[in-house]
Amino acid sequence: MVFSSILFLFRFMPIAFLIYYLSPKKMKNFSLMVLSLIFYAWGEPKYLPIMLFSIVLDYSCGLGMRRFKDNKALRRMFLIFSMTGNLGMLFFFKYTNFFIDNINGLFGLAIPAMSLTLPLGISFYTFQTMSYSIDVYRGKVEAETNIINFGAFVVLFPQLIAGPIVKYSDISNELKNRRMNLCQIEDGIRLFIMGLGSKVLIANNIGALWTEVEGLNVAGISSGLAWLGIIAFSFQIYFDFSGYSLMAIGLGKMLGFEFPQNFNYPYISRSITEFWRRWHMTLSSWFREYLYIPLGGNRVKPLRMYFNLLVVWACTGFWHGASWNFVLWGLFFFVVLVIEKTVLLKYLEKSKCISHIYVIVLLLLSWTLFAITDFSQLGLYFQKMFDFTGGVDWLYYLRNYGVTLILCCIFSTPLLKKLYEKKIQYHPILKTVLLAVVLIFSVAYLVDASYNPFLYFRF
Repeated sequence: MVFSSILFLFRFMPIAFLIYYLSPKKMKNFSLMVLSLIFYAWGEPKYLPIMLFSIVLDYSCGLGMRRFKDNKALRRMFLIFSMTGNLGMLFFFKYTNFFIDNINGLFGLAIPAMSLTLPLGISFYTFQTMSYSIDVYRGKVEAETNIINFGAFVVLFPQLIAGPIVKYSDISNELKNRRMNLCQIEDGIRLFIMGLGSKVLIANNIGALWTEVEGLNVAGISSGLAWLGIIAFSFQIYFDFSGYSLMAIGLGKMLGFEFPQNFNYPYISRSITEFWRRWHMTLSSWFREYLYIPLGGNRVKPLRMYFNLLVVWACTGFWHGASWNFVLWGLFFFVVLVIEKTVLLKYLEKSKCISHIYVIVLLLLSWTLFAITDFSQLGLYFQKMFDFTGGVDWLYYLRNYGVTLILCCIFSTPLLKKLYEKKIQYHPILKTVLLAVVLIFSVAYLVDASYNPFLYFRF
């Protein structure tokens, strides 16, 4: 079940919130956990035991670390149990066939691939539960003694499938004592509707352009169309994922939770370093806190720091998918970030225009690595981007999607947000009309359209 569906909007969400609001305070976490399990099991009930196992494993390991808080060896043993269990499940379901394929290719074997379906959201909730175990081990948070509270944290449906990655420390107080008011609920509704509009009205429409280009014979397209296609993918993945994150944050507010921000207009960045402070911020924060800093961060000698960065970016790429193109995508950013850190940043600060062009070009190259998993097609696509062959095929697609592209450019900057805060935010009637229009058009699109993908489901 996805947020941008008629099923969620007009069946699950109203029933779930009615049950949740009517539940007594002491029962809210229980009702939230049950509703979240139903939400998760709706599409893939066979993977529900994996979710329950993850809850029991990390809850038990947390209690073990609490019980033996003065015994470092036993605390470390429980942490290892938790990490092994979580990473073991992630690697088994997400990477088993990847390693089988590579072993077969490397040694000329014929090991059969396993029939596995990736459990929804496993990359996200695995990181969330691991952060809990690590924080308990470090003494940053107290181990949760109520399994209902802990279960509600793990399966909290707004951020269960695709983030943002919410650490236990982010919402531990709210799990036990949260208050809701009408202003918070109203703000949550606003964020949800704007996220829905971003996903349905912008991402889906511009995504249709990339789908068309992707379906063509790459050898026959012009350079202009190759660039236009990857521009469309760049906008699609941004509005798709940021819209879904915004919906999740809005739903969280309606339930009494404050989730961390996940996107902050990344395409206005003037360096790739800045871009990763604005893009998928909770993932960047997770890798920095739980991998980069424990490796030594930047408090070590330069060569060791570069090694730390290499490990982090290889893992970041591999986290996104069981394919070498994702690893290459991560390593691409490692190289660029090292160059920026050592040489380039001081020059980028001197010219806004050049720095923006630099970032956009590098991001388009990186999204090409990200979007195309077949290396032969990837090489051909890069060739098409840079052979600058003539052709007017791109004009046909520009004519059909030109307005959508212009809207994408505008909405990927904070211009309209500033206009909203200045002219609309404090006018209740105007704000209500605006949100109603976005909601009506979004629902109309969902009723009529069959194209409604969500890119991050495969991660």
